[in-house]
Amino acid sequence: MVKILLAEDDDSLRLFLRKALERAGHEVIDFANGEEAWAALAEGPVDLLLTDIVMPLMDGIELARRAAARYPSMRIMFITGFAAVALNPESGAPENASVLSKPFHLRQLVSEVERLLAA
Repeated sequence: MVKILLAEDDDSLRLFLRKALERAGHEVIDFANGEEAWAALAEGPVDLLLTDIVMPLMDGIELARRAAARYPSMRIMFITGFAAVALNPESGAPENASVLSKPFHLRQLVSEVERLLAA
């Protein structure tokens, strides 16, 4: 079973995303901000970090940067309305991170997650 760490500050969106990923057969742990997600990563790696970019306490780019440094083989995907920020080389986002722009359909999310994990 694939383990996904989901970091998204919008409570209702986080719930929908978690449920869709769990229905697709994935184990999901979720957090409302980057600091809580980073603390969870201290306990060990996950297969995929799925994170929003704009969040309180620690943004998704900083979370992804730290996670990639600690666990270089971990897959990373940004879910964001600010795709240009994630794709900007000066943002510091990990080069191998994928980006899924909001809004998206839950089926599209599951499909992109499965594609990324199969690569």
